[in-house]
Amino acid sequence: MTSKALRRAALLASCPLCMAQPALADHPPAKAETEAVLTDTIVVTAARTQSVSRDDIAPPEQIALPADTAGIAARTPGGALVGNGALSGQLSYRGLAGQRVLGRVNGQRFASGGPNAMDPPLHYAPSILVERIDIARGVAPVSQGPSLAGAVNAQLVETQFTDSAALTPQLRFTSQYRSVDDSYAVGGLAGIANETVRFGVIAAREQGDDYDFPGGTAVGTSFERNLYGAHAGFHAGPGELFVEYRRSETDPTGNPPFALDIVYFNTDFIQGGFRGEIAEDVFLNVKAGHVAVRHLMDNQTTRQPAAVPMRARATFADADTSTLEGSLRFGTSGAYFEVGADAELTDKFVQITNPFNAGFFIDAQPNVQSERLGAFAQWRGALDALQFELGARIDRTDQSAGFPQLGAAVPMGPRVLAAAFTAADRTRAETTVDTVLRAWLPGDAVTPRITLARKERVPSLLERFGWLPTEASFGLADGNIYVGNLDLDPETAWIAEIGFDLQGDVFSLRPTLFYRRVDDFIQGVPFDATVGVVDSPVEMIAAMNGDTTPLRFDNVDAELYGADLDFRLRPIKRIEVSGTASYVRGKRRDIDDDLYRVAPANLRLSAAYLGDRFSAGAELLAAADQSRVSISNGEAPSDGYAIVGLFTRYALTDALAIEAGVENLFDTEYEPHLAGRNRAGASDVPVGERLPGAGRGGWVRVTARF
Repeated sequence: MTSKALRRAALLASCPLCMAQPALADHPPAKAETEAVLTDTIVVTAARTQSVSRDDIAPPEQIALPADTAGIAARTPGGALVGNGALSGQLSYRGLAGQRVLGRVNGQRFASGGPNAMDPPLHYAPSILVERIDIARGVAPVSQGPSLAGAVNAQLVETQFTDSAALTPQLRFTSQYRSVDDSYAVGGLAGIANETVRFGVIAAREQGDDYDFPGGTAVGTSFERNLYGAHAGFHAGPGELFVEYRRSETDPTGNPPFALDIVYFNTDFIQGGFRGEIAEDVFLNVKAGHVAVRHLMDNQTTRQPAAVPMRARATFADADTSTLEGSLRFGTSGAYFEVGADAELTDKFVQITNPFNAGFFIDAQPNVQSERLGAFAQWRGALDALQFELGARIDRTDQSAGFPQLGAAVPMGPRVLAAAFTAADRTRAETTVDTVLRAWLPGDAVTPRITLARKERVPSLLERFGWLPTEASFGLADGNIYVGNLDLDPETAWIAEIGFDLQGDVFSLRPTLFYRRVDDFIQGVPFDATVGVVDSPVEMIAAMNGDTTPLRFDNVDAELYGADLDFRLRPIKRIEVSGTASYVRGKRRDIDDDLYRVAPANLRLSAAYLGDRFSAGAELLAAADQSRVSISNGEAPSDGYAIVGLFTRYALTDALAIEAGVENLFDTEYEPHLAGRNRAGASDVPVGERLPGAGRGGWVRVTARF
């Protein structure tokens, strides 16, 4: 470590870190959101429970908390990380990623501000403040809104009600240092609450330099982010009135898989409402919220080397999302009928400029809008011993785009495309229907379960209205140039899953087999039949930007199938072995090809000694080769790898503990298959190669709660 690193480590170790403590009193629940048979719960900063009935997939002492919470969510069975930089990763779940996986923070839906998803939903959930991550197993229930695949929700720490009339302070702090990128993170909660009111403030600060790997330094991977906010709740009878506000500020952060880096994301979140019992066994949940994203990215501030003035770009992007939802539930959490409705209004604007030429600007996404209105009904009941959850929802989505404006210095090619887009019908309306049946047979030790579903996804605003050929692809970060398609149809997925949960004092196992048949799957295909022949304005513009084979978003047919599991073994009281394993195969059904960017088979295995005060162990992460790649998209195969980490934890008191570990113990050089490809020329990573995983490094974390 450098002297600067040692000073930071000493400073952070002297600051009480804190794990979120278990809730003193839960919010009045609208339904059993975290029931184990329906939901995977990854505990991040909450106190660890030793019960095998809870899904503690990622206890905090196993790993250094990455700044990107998607890296923790990817530890779920079926999960994988799409690595696009320190703060821009996405969760790939059973082969599906991007907008097919519903992402939320504190239960709030919102649109990404970056046209290339530099700020996917989990970007706004610093792991140092995340209490838990809930992932709907397999498919999301209809009550959570439209979603083609699963759903992930990052719940940040909050002040909780107590069972006393006396106001009681609640303090939680967390701090961590990692040597591999000389990064630190400090965050926590300060609040006060009693049985009637609760109020709290949260704050986090994270900063890191370029990370090291066995071949050198991945230049352009530094990051910086601040988050702060406040929340309050008031018990109104058996229910709660609540409100929360957060401000997230991402400062210059490198994104080497993209053509541009983050200069800033300034984002405000606000939501509030009522949740609780309004009559005997009648529960009301009403919530309204708004998210405003303001974003700038360029190839001057962080990119090394900076682009020459002629190719300099600075892109400004705004995204505003307003949501309103309400539901009534009749019955108990285990047997109920629920009806609800929701609305989601999104307004986005993206303008590309040249900071050295005031006459160069292009409205790449000119006032694109989406208005969705939806309604659902969901029934939770039983047929003798068989438990089930049956739901259906309908959504109406209206999308539109404005007129693109172009500066005087913009050449003729984009002008031709802008004129054609202006003359086209830039409005679309879609009606989609989702149905989900999840059934299980509770047993003393074994719980068989099955899921059948039909899910739909409306094309995104980018996929439909991306009239200008750019590298915007909602985070694929593959260097390809894409153009939108006004005539896209919604995706329709037919889903079947079967598995069981085996729970015992010594051993637990939860395997699942799944199959997804997706009609009208949306992905990039060759722009026209004459691949490589530059004979259209789209191909001419793409060729000027270094890609003679641009892709067009289009509907294809696909299928995905596979299996995943997690398990935990306690051969003796103090020894625990646990892990996850995942396999997914994605194929095109319309041609003989594999789906694009599907994670290889992977395994996580940890073994630990768990004492009253002291625990220690090791974790293995392994991934197989991935040779089943998309030929039509020019996807390159990847090699398998295995890395080992060590971890230890010592509880100084019941409220204070220190954790430490070593990442990538053997300094293995590896390139995850879903990692983005490097675009920074001054890096030790060759241009066009996948970003490698981090090399060997140590980490230390102190946790405390009061």
